[in-house]
Amino acid sequence: MRVILITGANGGLGQAIARAFLAESADNQVWLGVFVRREKADQLAVEFPRQCHSVDLDVTQPPSWTKAIETILAEHKRIDVLVNNAGKHHDGLLATMPLNTWESILKINLDSTFYGCQSVMSTMVSQRSGRIVNISSLSAILAPAGQTNYAAAKAGVVALTQSLAKEVARLNITVNALCPGFIETDTIGGMNPDERKLAQSRIPMRRFGKPEEVAAAVRFLASAEAGYITGSTLKIDGGIL
Repeated sequence: MRVILITGANGGLGQAIARAFLAESADNQVWLGVFVRREKADQLAVEFPRQCHSVDLDVTQPPSWTKAIETILAEHKRIDVLVNNAGKHHDGLLATMPLNTWESILKINLDSTFYGCQSVMSTMVSQRSGRIVNISSLSAILAPAGQTNYAAAKAGVVALTQSLAKEVARLNITVNALCPGFIETDTIGGMNPDERKLAQSRIPMRRFGKPEEVAAAVRFLASAEAGYITGSTLKIDGGIL
């Protein structure tokens, strides 16, 4: 049995990651961290009542992390995998970007990753084992105009991942990051046909990625077979870089 916590579990990517772990083993216990939007997460918990559970988690608030981890530990006494998947973007030019837009995007993308990693650290250290997978973005390494806040936050996630990986490597705890490019989620679904065509023209594979393709990489990095991979950043972008 492995105990897995996934944040941002109501979105398309979080749902795919959860299903990948549910399919991996009937013994896995998958916890879905959700806050305001939770309809799909609750439906998944109903679909897999023995394996899947929703837990209230505002990733921007340390006390909420503490409570969620306490809930999971009270049930299972351990936590094996943390997937920091929650995030959002609010694009705009730096010259006119409101301060609260800058701060809120850093908080939900970068601060939340710090809070999550810190909240599971004592448990994973005590276990002498753990897997952390942080979902960054292609914007972290190929920053587009209009995303100074989001690109900076996601680049920070990559740097945090690399530094923390060195801190805990001797303890059989691995920390890795994924940088998805254009993935078929709600964000892509909101594009008009011309925007989709333009975006696809930039991708050597000429298609968008599937959430399941990102989920497969998450599951691999969380597996025993990936035990010698830590501090790595894997891009999933159809060959853009």
